[in-house]
Amino acid sequence: MTARYLTVPEAADYLNTSVRFVRRLIAERRIAFHHVGRHVRLRVVDLEEFVQSGRVEPVSAADVRRQLRKVG
Repeated sequence: MTARYLTVPEAADYLNTSVRFVRRLIAERRIAFHHVGRHVRLRVVDLEEFVQSGRVEPVSAADVRRQLRKVG
């Protein structure tokens, strides 16, 4: 299986964000990237992992009430 690599503008399109946001993720080392010579490339798999790491599960009202009973 071959990995697919994207340029920064392609990664921004893939994530539906700005190029500036992707460059900030790279500068802050919040996403994995590869240097190919002086070019930066991002694997699609790494982009998917980044998106999944930000996933927040939905909470129901019953869950909130249950948690509040534990506190009080």
